[in-house]
Amino acid sequence: MRYEPIKSDLFIQNRKNFMSQMLPSSLAVFNSNDTYPIGADSTIPFQQDRNIYYLSGVDQEESILVLFPDAPDPKHREVLFLTETNPHIAVWEGEKLNEEKALKVTGIKTVYWLKDLPKVFNELMTQCNLVYMNTNEHYRADHATQTREDRFNKWLKENYPAHQVAKSNPILQRLRSIKHPLELEVMQKACTITEKGFRRILDYTKPGQWEYELEAEFMHEFLMNKSRGFSYTPIIAGGKNATVLHYIENKEQLKAGDLILIDVGAEYANYASDMSRTIPVSGKFSVRQKQIYNAVNKVKKEATNLLVPGTIWKDYHVEVGKLMTSELLNLGLLDKADVQNENPDWPAYKKYFMHGTSHNIGLDTHDYGLLNEPMKANQVFTVEPGIYLPEENMGIRLEDDVVIQEKGAPKNLMANIPIEMDEIEDLMNS
Repeated sequence: MRYEPIKSDLFIQNRKNFMSQMLPSSLAVFNSNDTYPIGADSTIPFQQDRNIYYLSGVDQEESILVLFPDAPDPKHREVLFLTETNPHIAVWEGEKLNEEKALKVTGIKTVYWLKDLPKVFNELMTQCNLVYMNTNEHYRADHATQTREDRFNKWLKENYPAHQVAKSNPILQRLRSIKHPLELEVMQKACTITEKGFRRILDYTKPGQWEYELEAEFMHEFLMNKSRGFSYTPIIAGGKNATVLHYIENKEQLKAGDLILIDVGAEYANYASDMSRTIPVSGKFSVRQKQIYNAVNKVKKEATNLLVPGTIWKDYHVEVGKLMTSELLNLGLLDKADVQNENPDWPAYKKYFMHGTSHNIGLDTHDYGLLNEPMKANQVFTVEPGIYLPEENMGIRLEDDVVIQEKGAPKNLMANIPIEMDEIEDLMNS
């Protein structure tokens, strides 16, 4: 992988934390993702399952991690199964992990080749009573594709029907929601790469260019800084396109006088960043654009200060709604009657700000988090209010990634990315 290796201390600690939550006489299994086909002999570039990566640091296909803290043989308490490398694979794909490299990356001493899985795994299953299965239980997950993990879980239940089963996900949700200092370092790196991309396009943008050209400039900067690319499909939305929340075509020409809503983030070492900025195509904001921008920026700043230990995610969004309602009243976009007669399930402000303000971020852009529990230090959230005005061909969203602190306001991982209008105008016209 092109990124700088993460210290194995992180993965050793993550496994220790996970195993401390396992029931007696239990075993947990984690599989790599598939390499998905496109057609003919083409495949989508491989991306690792986030849970096996979180627990091992292994970033290659066809890998299996087994955790068995009560194994009678101490060497079987942490086990990796890997594809056996050979000269042919080395020539065509590059060398895969061997025992020595796997130990350095993961801190795991026991490594078997996948061909040994049936025999070794069967032995381990005779020594345990319960198996933790890895399942995707994110509240926004909606996938029809059967994963490698899904197939393994089906095989497991068919071949070992007498074993009890449990879900690893509740443990992982809790662990992954609180970031280790080494994780925060990697996430800061991803945000810094995003900053470099944004500064590049501030110097590049002018009327007549195309949205996809800005996308290309971001990708150039990301790749030059050891990122694999975007954390998610980027949004480069000029003019009215910015009022489509998930506009990803990035195919239109940029017009003088319009704004561009940019929602992008660099990935680094499988960790995500997520930034939104809105800039003027011509390098100067109009008076009206400044009014809307100031309102969004004010809500963002006040919402950020609400992200402290003890805050409840649902209550937080109610408070942010009140902040946005106040700004929309000041702008004349809402009046008192709109607020008095609003539907509690869809408040008046939702006409102009229809999405949530914050989500967890980490190994996934929409990361695991305990949304029904009070917020805790070292959780990382986005903050991304917006106002969308289709009739004015304008959408403005501003977004940073912030780390909740034990005391005081969150730490902004994107504090160095320009956001104030004066600085943006100065940089675009320097």
